[in-house]
Amino acid sequence: MYVAVCRLELEIPAAASLKDKRRVLQSVISRVRNKFRVALAEVDAQEQWGHAVLGISTVSNNGGHARQVLGEVVRFIEGLRMDADVGAVDFEILEAL
Repeated sequence: MYVAVCRLELEIPAAASLKDKRRVLQSVISRVRNKFRVALAEVDAQEQWGHAVLGISTVSNNGGHARQVLGEVVRFIEGLRMDADVGAVDFEILEAL
């Protein structure tokens, strides 16, 4: 079994409050969950208005497939018309017992 994990940073320059940030994040999270079967959550920078870090993960019996799914999720987020810009993206594939 393989677990693929992605850490994705979003810059939200128009956010003037945490409420603005949450509005953008909830839109991204709900759209991704509706299209893909992945786990997704804000994992860092919760109190910063213009910055968010999302953690995304999936499980598969093939490491390549798990990485491919997360790559599709990242491309989907990059293609969304939203008030956020995708920053750094890091992937890690873990082999579980």
